[in-house]
Amino acid sequence: MTFHRLTLFASFLSRPSNFLIHSHQCRLFKFNPNRQFSLTKIRPRGDRPAPSIKDAAKKPKVKLTYSELGKLFRLAQHEKGRIGCAIGLLFISSGVTMSVPYFLGKIIDMLQTYKHDELRTRLKQMTWFLVGIFGVGALANFGRVYLILTTAQRIIKRVRQQLFNGILRKEMAFFDKQKTGELVNRLSSDTEVMSNAVTQNISDGLRALTQSIAGVGLMFYISPHLALVGLTTVPPLAVGAIVFGRYIKRLSTKVQDGLAKATDVADERFSNIRTVKAFSKEDHEIELYNQRVSSVLQLKYKESLAYGLFYGMTGLSGNIIVLSVFYFGGISMSEEALTIGDLSSFLLYAFWVGVSISGLFSFHLELMKGVGASQAVWAILNEDHNERMIASSQLQRTIHGEPLTSALMLRDITLDAISFRYPTRPDVLVLDNLTLRVPGGRVLAICGSSGSGKSTIAQLLLRFYEPQTGQIRIGKVPINEMPLQWLRSNIGTVPQEPILFSSSIYENIAYGHSSVEKNLPETILRNKVIQAANTANASGFIDQLPEKYETKVGERGTMLSGGQKQRVALSRAILRDPSILVLDEATSALDTQSEYLVQEALEKIMVNRTVIIIAHRLSTIIKADQIAVLDKGRVGEQGTYAELMSIENGIFRRLVSTQTMVDVDE
Repeated sequence: MTFHRLTLFASFLSRPSNFLIHSHQCRLFKFNPNRQFSLTKIRPRGDRPAPSIKDAAKKPKVKLTYSELGKLFRLAQHEKGRIGCAIGLLFISSGVTMSVPYFLGKIIDMLQTYKHDELRTRLKQMTWFLVGIFGVGALANFGRVYLILTTAQRIIKRVRQQLFNGILRKEMAFFDKQKTGELVNRLSSDTEVMSNAVTQNISDGLRALTQSIAGVGLMFYISPHLALVGLTTVPPLAVGAIVFGRYIKRLSTKVQDGLAKATDVADERFSNIRTVKAFSKEDHEIELYNQRVSSVLQLKYKESLAYGLFYGMTGLSGNIIVLSVFYFGGISMSEEALTIGDLSSFLLYAFWVGVSISGLFSFHLELMKGVGASQAVWAILNEDHNERMIASSQLQRTIHGEPLTSALMLRDITLDAISFRYPTRPDVLVLDNLTLRVPGGRVLAICGSSGSGKSTIAQLLLRFYEPQTGQIRIGKVPINEMPLQWLRSNIGTVPQEPILFSSSIYENIAYGHSSVEKNLPETILRNKVIQAANTANASGFIDQLPEKYETKVGERGTMLSGGQKQRVALSRAILRDPSILVLDEATSALDTQSEYLVQEALEKIMVNRTVIIIAHRLSTIIKADQIAVLDKGRVGEQGTYAELMSIENGIFRRLVSTQTMVDVDE
């Protein structure tokens, strides 16, 4: 009879066990229906050099330390109330879940003890009682999931805002080292991993811990002897999980590196698709990409093999324990030391404990991922290569006794004994003890051979970089002591290849509006935008477009011609109404007609401004008040066009004679 009951019970357990195994697998391979998977969007953490400027090639090592955990958990400190409420609901839902095996055992014993009407009455009472219990559990689970998911999104939003702010405050040397895809990955993927580690993962971990403790306690309550038998595999499984976790961590790093290489190929080729097609290299690039993803597949095979072996062994261990419990439980039933209901409850608790312990292992792995992601983010936020933002408030009106007005910016600009090397090329001396004076309110043209340091002067003036030696002053005030945003708000720049945002023409021009003038009415700003476009000779082509100022320019302005982009960029600079205007070879890549329109616009706006023109077109240089000729990082010659041309064997004269200077009229 006992054997018959055990056989029936084994058949009964086959369904829940299948469910539990399915739950275990779902926990291993989590599926999010809202997540889109793409090699071009998934940016693994190991794909780029670390954000540190000094040790850019090094990757942060993932170590689970208390300090790193503390930083990670502090992300949730603003959500303590919501998380605390979610944890309270978690305990309620877990309590309901863990009561199921107990009541199931009682129902089985009830079926063995009572008959007919009394059994029907007791079953009805038990059913309504359990419906109420399960209803409470469902409500608690709903509240827990809602609070955890919304809290995770709130943390993601906060971290992304903090990280985006931190990235934008970095100096240019940081961006010279980093790649765009890496930074986007930090903002998208890593912040989500960090948030999930301290919300959903903590919730799952606490749930697994609660159910493990409760399940083990109830197993000992039902039968201490069987509990000891059932828990014999926990220590070796724990050791195996630790070893497995370390192996998976190492393998995951290789997988991330492989994905990074594949992503880099896709990202770079998409960005330069015109070059790929122009040279008919589609097949070559497809083959290269296939090689990258094939190497990732081989690593994934190893990872899958490791997962299969580990979970196969844990499954075998679990089944052996079940058989042991059946055996010793059957003996206890034959000795009437245990009822079939108690044995049923015990086995279900054993299954729940197994699933929960597996959940604890997953919790550890997810926490490691969160720490790894956070280290990459902290490396950016803690990076000391931030721009030196001199404190300035709305009340600040003077510096060194000088009033902070546009009149200050119209004074002479002095570059005094400037030496400079780019952080990415420390072995190349770009400017060598250069001294240069730019007369205030006048036009200075800077020319020289390629690599002589012309564009570097503009970048130093904007304080994109700091010189290693020397000082730049406007009037008597060093620019590194000026409020950085105020300095840049008074400098307009038009580069040789202007970069436009993939928005409308109006938005691109309005981007030049100074942040100092906040809350400017939209109608006034629009009028200023149109006026700037008129001054820059851009309104002619804009008005001919179907959507006029609302026309989308495409990524990097690809929908516009070179001359049109240049005039939009010039409009943006004019709207800023700067005291200093820097034109970095603004007409060198234009055709004759486009250059004429841009030059005509420039002549309108050069009045009452200090203008620095970096150029190699003779027609532009001739019109300058002063010309500075750079040679090997120094000022070789400076004077008017006539003065420089009168120097026999002079650098400028040689540049003109060798046609390094190109006259568009020729």
